[in-house]
Amino acid sequence: MRKFDPWPVFFKREWNRNWPFLVGFAITGTIITKFSLGLTDEDAKNSPFVQRHKK
Repeated sequence: MRKFDPWPVFFKREWNRNWPFLVGFAITGTIITKFSLGLTDEDAKNSPFVQRHKK
C-alpha cells in the first residue's frame, strides 16, 4: 500500500497563500542588489552615509 505524501498538498496550499510575499521579496532583493552593485568608489567617497559610518 502506498503511503500518502502530504508535501505536494502542503506546498500547493502555501504557494497560493504566500506567492505575493515571495515575489515581492524577490523583486526587492533584485532592486537592492542592482543599486548596490552600481555604486562606485567615487560614490562612496561622496556619500554622507559612508562618511558617517566609516571607521
